[in-house]
Amino acid sequence: MAINFNTSQADEDPLLAQINTTPLVDVMLVLLIIFLITVPVVNSSIVVSLPRESNQIQEERTENVIITVDAAGAVYWADTRLPDQKTLIELLNKVAVMTPQPEVHIRGDARADYEAVGRVVYAVQQTGIAKLGFITEPPPR
Repeated sequence: MAINFNTSQADEDPLLAQINTTPLVDVMLVLLIIFLITVPVVNSSIVVSLPRESNQIQEERTENVIITVDAAGAVYWADTRLPDQKTLIELLNKVAVMTPQPEVHIRGDARADYEAVGRVVYAVQQTGIAKLGFITEPPPR
């Protein structure tokens, strides 16, 4: 008893000389969606001139609180202008009890008075928030 294998080339599929782009398109669509989701988190609509200092690059997380001080000394929570220091302290007290406690990042305009930024730092200190950082731009090369 012998087995007869058919070795004719007629039954086989011809080789395809084209690149399958479906996986490439899938990966590109996923990257596009990730990019579209993360860009609004990074950008803020309040225009300030940030000081130029060398710093360590740190990834931005969505739970971080961003407080902006513009050149006139007005304080913003994300994109909302705060009417007074009391409102800032109330919002910071809500953040201070969260677990884990988010970081507070201050975007201070380079032309702003130190007093306006100092009031924000003092409010953060009063509420007991442990992590405070300043957002700057890298110096020109």
